[in-house]
Amino acid sequence: MREVELDPQLTEQWGEGLVSLPAGSKVEIDVRLESVHEGILVTADARGTYSGVCGRCLTDIAAPVEVEIQELFAYPGEEANDFEVQDDHVDLETAVRDAIVLSLPFQPVCRPDCPGLDPVTGELRADNADAESREPLDPRWATLAGFAEEPAEDSGSESTPMT
Repeated sequence: MREVELDPQLTEQWGEGLVSLPAGSKVEIDVRLESVHEGILVTADARGTYSGVCGRCLTDIAAPVEVEIQELFAYPGEEANDFEVQDDHVDLETAVRDAIVLSLPFQPVCRPDCPGLDPVTGELRADNADAESREPLDPRWATLAGFAEEPAEDSGSESTPMT
């Protein structure tokens, strides 16, 4: 058994979408390698920091990501396996990258209660917290809204029902 600490610098961006680990960032990996009958059992903890934009308000965000990995790297000639020992070495990049990218949030937010953007003005709702909050008017009711704003005519006569 061996334990190794690695901190490689990424040569390319890991992840797509709203957040990713940018090229040039570091990933810290604590690895434990164990020899087993079928090959080498790799247990690892990987940590990094993703950056991108909030899915609601589009402000810049950065947050840590941490994953645990356990993979069996089989000796050549054994049963078909996704990971294989090659020249007494194991290549952890694919396993670590896949685990980190799959753990990135699909809809990241800057904070859990982020109000997002106003759909009418496009401004941050958090900046306009003191402004009157109102529901957007359904366009099918827009004509009726005009009647509520007009002053009622006072003709002095009673209205007569239609027969």
